[in-house]
Parts: sequence; structure tokens; C-alpha cells
Amino acid sequence: MGFFLETLLGGLMAGMLYSLVALGFVLIFKASGVFNFAQGAMVLFAALAMARFAEWFPAWTGIENKIVANVAAFIIAAAIMFVVAWLIEYLVLRHLVNQEGATLLMATLGITYFLEGVGQTLFGSNIYKIDIGMPKDPVMAFQSTFPGGILINKEDLIAALIAAALVGLLALFFQKTATGRALRAVADDHQAAQSIGIPLARIWVIVWCVAGIVALVAGMIWGSKLGVQFSLSTVALRALPVVILGGLTSVPGAILGGLIIGVGEKLSEVYIGPLVGGGIEIWFAYVLALAVLLVRPQGLFGEKIIDRV
Repeated sequence: MGFFLETLLGGLMAGMLYSLVALGFVLIFKASGVFNFAQGAMVLFAALAMARFAEWFPAWTGIENKIVANVAAFIIAAAIMFVVAWLIEYLVLRHLVNQEGATLLMATLGITYFLEGVGQTLFGSNIYKIDIGMPKDPVMAFQSTFPGGILINKEDLIAALIAAALVGLLALFFQKTATGRALRAVADDHQAAQSIGIPLARIWVIVWCVAGIVALVAGMIWGSKLGVQFSLSTVALRALPVVILGGLTSVPGAILGGLIIGVGEKLSEVYIGPLVGGGIEIWFAYVLALAVLLVRPQGLFGEKIIDRV
């Protein structure tokens, strides 16, 4: 029982990180109808900015305190992501309003390669480290309850708590603020939102900025765990099955989909992997997403689209 709970907890913590990346996809798609294939590049670009400015800040200011350097680097990286979001909306999206989905998808692919290239030019192409002070050593818990206790990775636990806190803040933002309600109105019907005076351009900038902050937090966490390298942009591919499973239009779906896939990956690797030779964690999420597509194309929590002619 203790080993099962240990595996389950590890899956939940991994799933929360998947949810964080998937949330960026959902936020942008709900507000603008754009499937943002550049979300992975945004995670990489934000992580590069965070890592490099954390290195440069002490050299510029003479302040050696690591906490101060990380806070300053986070603020600078967040400001950069705001600028990136505004430029994407101003230079690309507003010129592609009402275009075909394939056109918008190709535009985000172009943004992907642009961000990766600019990131390499500005910040370099080496492997960088983000050290935000998260403990690396595991800890044994519930030793008095289960024989041998449950091994918990403290870094994964803290990362999952950070992701959960951000998701909670975003939920409050969408539900309790006027801007959040405007975002939900735009998501429901662009033309109706415009008819009551909601400016679409401003809303799209806001939602891309929010997605940029989500990318920064995700990049900070994944960069702390894996190091900041250009393969980090592929983290978005890990979130694609989450989006498919939960539904492209559902914020709760992104969260629950991430938890389902995180737990499913861990349990299947531990209990089914030995029977099939291992490696099931690599493809489990995609097979599960494909199975859901066959039964419910809009995802478990997505809105069913009905076209009337």
C-alpha cells in the first residue's frame, strides 16, 4: 500500500507540472481561438531569460545574495515575457484575425522558431542552471503508518505546490476580476463581446501576457529540475496529450487532464511496464489521448461544437 501511494503521489506531482504547461495552451485558445504551438518555445525563452539574468544581476550590481538575484531575474524575465506577448499580438495576431486555423497554426510555428533563434542569440546555447533553492534530497514520510514509509521528492513536492498555487490564482483571476470576466466573455463569443464594448486586441494582449507568466513559472520549475537547455522546448509535447484529454476550451480540464496523465504514466510504468518490457511511460499519454479522441473528440471537459446550417 505504501509503494502504491508513493507512486500515486509522484504521478500527481508530475501531473500538476504537465497541467501548468497545458494551461498556457488553453488560455490562448479560449481567448483567441489560436492553438499556440509556440508555448514550448515560450517556456524555453522565459527559462533562458530567468537563468541568464540570475547570473548577470550580481555582476551588474555587486549584490551577491542569491534570493535577491532570483527575484530580480524573475521580475526582468516577466517584463520580457510581457513585451514578447505584446509584440506577438501587435505584429502577428491582429493581422490574422478571422483567418483559417491552419494559417494561425503556421504563424505560431513561425513564432516558435523565431523565439528559439532569438533566445540562442541573446542568451547563448549552453546548458544553464536555475537555482531557486528547492531542496534536491528526498525525504521519508509516514513511517509510522506504512512499513518503510513513503519516499517523497521534496523538489517535486514544492514544484507541484508552486504550480497549484499559480493555478489557484488564475482561477481567482478569471472568476473574481472584471478583466477575468471579460476574458471569459471573449472566450464564449468574440462578436458578442465586441458588441458590448470589450476590446479584443487588449484582451488578447492580456491573455498572451498571462500565458507568458505561466510559461515563465513552468520554465523556472522545469529548468530547476532538468537544467535550461534547448530540449526544454519539447516540454510542450508532454502537455499536448493533457490538452487533448482535458479539452482545448477547459481550464479545469487542463488541470484534471494533467493529473490523470501524470498518475496514469507512473502507475502504468510501475505495474504494466514490467509485463511489456518497460518504456510505457513514454507513449502512455498519447495512447490515452488517442482513445479519448475516438470516443469524445472535444476531450473529457471540452465544449461540444455544433455547427448549424
